[in-house]
Amino acid sequence: MKTIGLVGGVSWESSKEYYRIINEEVARRLGGLHSAECVMTSLDFDPVAKALNANDKETYRRLVLESAARLKGSGVDFVLICSNTTNVFAEDVERLLGVPVIHIADALGAAVVKRGFRTVGLLGTRSLMEADTVKGRLERKWGLTVLIPEVEDRVTVNRVIFEELCAGKIADSSRAAYLEIMNRLVERGAEGILLACTEIPLLVQQKHTEIPVFDSTELHALMAVDLALEA
Repeated sequence: MKTIGLVGGVSWESSKEYYRIINEEVARRLGGLHSAECVMTSLDFDPVAKALNANDKETYRRLVLESAARLKGSGVDFVLICSNTTNVFAEDVERLLGVPVIHIADALGAAVVKRGFRTVGLLGTRSLMEADTVKGRLERKWGLTVLIPEVEDRVTVNRVIFEELCAGKIADSSRAAYLEIMNRLVERGAEGILLACTEIPLLVQQKHTEIPVFDSTELHALMAVDLALEA
């Protein structure tokens, strides 16, 4: 079994889901008392969130790389950055550690293409929705058309992530707002919705809607298990 490296804490609410999904899936596939071989480093999210919301990319990058550097010499075979937005530093972390970083957009892209969809809606932090990190990679590498919400809806999605989900707060009113935003993306042609913030699946799951949703946390974690257990 290969050893999985995890850069977590962005935020810890979703990082614990990575740990749970990875270990449950390894146990399911191997049976017995098997669990994953993994090493996690976890950031203090408050300064990260402040840097992100202030558009202070240099501080954001420094904090992420300082945390990732703790994986040096740990024996990890590959790394997951447990945050869609933070995958903007995937290449930096890969250079720093000298092992592959499995980009979260590739987990989403593979799942969307497998379903036969070509146009999808993207929900995430405002910086992610307006950046190239996931949207651009999906368009260039996977040939998808990626729609993002209108500005007012982006503000709502972002507010719920930082003010509620990252603090472990789940509100029915926020779920209803998200579902309305998703419906508007479908009206514009989206065949499915990418939950491209690892906290969003804490609020919205497939059971809440008939619209196909793609859970970036689960898909990324399962891709890690595939790689860890491959011959």
